[in-house]
Amino acid sequence: QVQLVESGGGLVQAGGSLRLSCAASGRTFSRYVMGWFRQAPGKQREFVANININGDTTIYADSVKGRFTISRDNAKNTVYLQMNTLKLEDTAVYYCAAAESPFASRWSTAYDYWGQGTRVTVSS
Repeated sequence: QVQLVESGGGLVQAGGSLRLSCAASGRTFSRYVMGWFRQAPGKQREFVANININGDTTIYADSVKGRFTISRDNAKNTVYLQMNTLKLEDTAVYYCAAAESPFASRWSTAYDYWGQGTRVTVSS
């Protein structure tokens, strides 16, 4: 089992940047595909980005492509989400997730462990 704790959320103006972190503890972090998802008020949880175990393959939702960057540091058991040029519609609770399957992609059902989430609010 792995425990995930997100941090770095907050209030930011549109056009600004935030970096989210997700610290993992428990079993070997480098064995997991890591993903970020988000859930806006009144909406379903949606995929944001994921990264493979080596960190050399990433997938992004079209809505964040070119603005967000996912990365991982296996030595620190941490995955990051750098968010630039934030928009009002990026407002959501952001969740970190870990998948045991190396084939996990954008489907939330493929992820086995979830953090509690960190709130990001983008203001005008």
